[in-house]
Amino acid sequence: MKTISHWIDGRVVESTSGRTSPVYDPATGQQTAEVALASVAELDAAVAAAKAAFPAWRSASLSKRAEVMFRMRELVDANRKEIASLVTAEHGKVLSDAMGEVARGLENIEFACGIPQLIKGDYSEQAAGGIDVYSIRQPLGVVAGITPFNFPAMVPMWMLANALACGNTFVLKPSEKDPSAAMFVAELLAQAGLPAGCFNVVQGDKVAVDAILGHDDIAAVSFVGSTPIAKYIYETGTANGKRVQALGGAKNHMLVLADADVDMAADAAVGAGYGSAGERCMAIRVVLAAESIADDLVAKIAERIPSIKVGPGHEPDNEMGPLITAEHRDKVKGYVDNAPDEGATLVVDGRADVPADGYFLNPTLLDNVTTDMACYRDEIFGPVLSVMRVSGYQEGIDTINANPYANGTAIFTRDGGAARQFQFDVQVGMVGVNVPVPVPVSYYSFGGWKSSLFGDTHMYGPAGVNFYTPAKVVTSRWPDPSTSSVDLGVPETR
Repeated sequence: MKTISHWIDGRVVESTSGRTSPVYDPATGQQTAEVALASVAELDAAVAAAKAAFPAWRSASLSKRAEVMFRMRELVDANRKEIASLVTAEHGKVLSDAMGEVARGLENIEFACGIPQLIKGDYSEQAAGGIDVYSIRQPLGVVAGITPFNFPAMVPMWMLANALACGNTFVLKPSEKDPSAAMFVAELLAQAGLPAGCFNVVQGDKVAVDAILGHDDIAAVSFVGSTPIAKYIYETGTANGKRVQALGGAKNHMLVLADADVDMAADAAVGAGYGSAGERCMAIRVVLAAESIADDLVAKIAERIPSIKVGPGHEPDNEMGPLITAEHRDKVKGYVDNAPDEGATLVVDGRADVPADGYFLNPTLLDNVTTDMACYRDEIFGPVLSVMRVSGYQEGIDTINANPYANGTAIFTRDGGAARQFQFDVQVGMVGVNVPVPVPVSYYSFGGWKSSLFGDTHMYGPAGVNFYTPAKVVTSRWPDPSTSSVDLGVPETR
């Protein structure tokens, strides 16, 4: 049985912990490998390597760091299919979706190639007589990333590109469910010329997570995952004096007004609800349908579902793959089991006619969902789309704003005034106008509000640069020594 181990100080390091976890192909249910689970000592070794590498990497010129990112960009581009194949084999998403994941990760590496421009400070000459004031941004040191199973290639790239380009060194703890993509990325970074020790991968579970959160030499932690874990990461990391950005769960709503193009809205709801088997934090979970068009919209969504081809991700014609584990599939299925008992209408039952092997659940559609139902309250990380009927704009916006999650949302309408009012009123971090999955491009930043984000800094883009580089302000004077005197007053600028 293949064992996936760690990447420390520029090479593969076999684990000595004696603990492993199985890695499965979700399309077959067969174990394909085992992944090492790090001990505290192994995490310490990775941090020590990163700490030792930091002084030289921090001292490297901005052009040198940008050069490494440019080379990494070319290597990721050349190896798109191999990275995507690793993702499909361990996560299960279809190959086309995995290719899209790699592309969005690549965008963030491309953004980091511009680090000389992105990290520039400001300079004010003659802020006072003979005094200049200027700001600079400097790296933190060793930083860590803890990444989720649903985007095993993209989310690490979200973090590592800016972190490394800014002059930090990095320790990554990927999901133990699909660890291979991270190891391949580590190999590509080495090929790109990143010095040994600057990027390390430690496989593991909660033991490794807690070791990261408590390690005195780790200055910052970036996390993407569920809200309960995000809250734990944030509270524990900040209590230990670290910078923390922790992105949590979501319950994304799509408000469809009466004037919307119903066919376009149905297409969007199906794509955003069932893509990647619903295992996206930006997936649409709830369609808020204006009463006058709700019947028509539900019917059009339902008629599109049978055409979705469900099956193993490596088969090119398939559009939706399995869920990540049998346990997770059963959890999602449990919400479908219980929804009719709570009063929801099961329009399309995804429990039937699933592939015999693997962890599959077909697209499911629920109607007449209300806010007191479990299928509404909880984040269902799977191919389950709920429809809630609303009287119009105001009830829709009130429903969205009352939800504790605030990651992404969308409005479908032909009314420009309504759309503008929506983006003004809605208390959500990422907003789509006739766009169902409003993930920002790499030169903006990704992050939600309320229980979808802990910390005040969003992921990647300009916010990512700020996260990995605290600002320093210098007040400078080069006086004639003969003019020096004792002055006990407050410094004056006029």
